[in-house]
Parts: sequence; C-alpha cells; structure tokens
Amino acid sequence: MTLVPYDPFGIMRRDFGSFPRLFDDDWFDNHFANMPRVRCDVRETQNEVIVTAEIPGLEKKEDVNITVHDNHLHLSGKIERMGEHKDENVHRMERYYGQFSRTVPLPTAVDDTGAKATYRNGILEVRIPKSQKQMGRQIDVDFH
Repeated sequence: MTLVPYDPFGIMRRDFGSFPRLFDDDWFDNHFANMPRVRCDVRETQNEVIVTAEIPGLEKKEDVNITVHDNHLHLSGKIERMGEHKDENVHRMERYYGQFSRTVPLPTAVDDTGAKATYRNGILEVRIPKSQKQMGRQIDVDFH
C-alpha cells in the first residue's frame, strides 16, 4: 500500500477540467442568453432614495410594474419583440425580450406614497422619499 500525502484540493485540481469555465463570456452567453439583465444603481440623498435601472425596449407604462414592499423595490414587466424576421437569416440574437423581474433592497426605510418614476432613453428612474421616522426632525430649544 502506497502512502499518499494529504492534499485537500487534489480532487478539485484533478476534476476541474470537466467543469465549464463559469467566467468565460461565450459559456455564459450560450447558457444564459435569454435571462433578463436588469442592471440597477441605488443611491441616497438626504431626503430620498433613487434607483436607476437599465430596461431598454419598453414602449408604454403598462409594460412595467413597480412596487415597494418591506424596503424592497420590485420591478417586473415585459419587453415586446419588435417585428418578425421571416425572410432574413438571423446570425445572432443578443437583445433581451420577454418577461423580466428584479428586486432591489433599499438602504433605508422609505415612504412609498410619495414615490415617482420616469422612463427616458431606456433608463427607468424611481425616486422614493425617505420615511420621516428615519430622517428625524430638528428640535428647537427654548432659552429663558
């Protein structure tokens, strides 16, 4: 019987060649090409939380649903496919169409009753005022 030195990562090194490269762009695109990629930025001012999302292809306000619940912003909707390609040879289809959904945690408590959303050039911007309880208020001092 031959003694083998302890190598906890030996199995991983030996079998790693059978796994696909997860960070290879071609592998990712081939396996997840139809998944939505709603990218979001979340920033905060003194009075509000601002969420900016890239959602190109929306045509009307009914195409997107926006809700705020438990300090999470939920974005969902549908992007319609533009035109059919009956007499064309399609070589690559990378643009997303169909259903999308994204839930974004918000950094602080918000007041959803004052939320406003705008959509321009494929960018959805949602502005939600902070909760008054979170902001606090200035207390004046009476001097006698």
